[in-house]
Amino acid sequence: MTVRDNLAAVRQRIEAACARVGRNPADVRIVAVTKYIDAERALHVLDAGIADLGENRAGQLLEKYERIGDRAVWHFIGTLQSRKVKDIIDKVDYIHSLDRLSLAKEIEKRAVRPVKCFVQVNVSGEATKHGLSPDETVPFIDQLRSFSHLEVVGLMTMAPHTDDEAVLRACFRQLRVLKERVQALRWPHAPCTELSMGMSNDYEIAIEEGATFVRIGSALVGSL
Repeated sequence: MTVRDNLAAVRQRIEAACARVGRNPADVRIVAVTKYIDAERALHVLDAGIADLGENRAGQLLEKYERIGDRAVWHFIGTLQSRKVKDIIDKVDYIHSLDRLSLAKEIEKRAVRPVKCFVQVNVSGEATKHGLSPDETVPFIDQLRSFSHLEVVGLMTMAPHTDDEAVLRACFRQLRVLKERVQALRWPHAPCTELSMGMSNDYEIAIEEGATFVRIGSALVGSL
């Protein structure tokens, strides 16, 4: 199937998920995860009508950026090493993986304009996943109030790899509650209105639990 066909199917499922909980599909933003495809197929994503491209590694982002440039809205969605910040900071619009103060300091040092960041939370507590614990999240965001080049637009999590809907739903719901807690503080540096959660295998559940950004790879763009 073409990217355009895949996108039509994904949008149909997003609309159905939104209808089940009374949400507007326009409030859900699709980030096409392009780590398994080349720049040529990534261009097909843009031609199909998706402006947001997500990359997990700095090197792959830079390779695609050389070909695509500012035609896309770029999201860095993987673990970001502090030493790589200088390479991508003037190219990305969103960073979905802010999880430590040293990284925040490097972003603040290198950024020439405000960068929209999601704080990554390890809701599931799995040792294999990056991110702050839920208890660490609010104090961490509080530490960022003096960082003028960093805006905490929301929270991000990766759910466990499981088919147990109850487990997935609980994970996403916990992040939503935490987001609402930060949002209620009304911190200027952390409006925290967004939730980045849900991937190809679980984005419908994530949407039902409040996701505003879904990171979809294989179901949308396939692989080479």
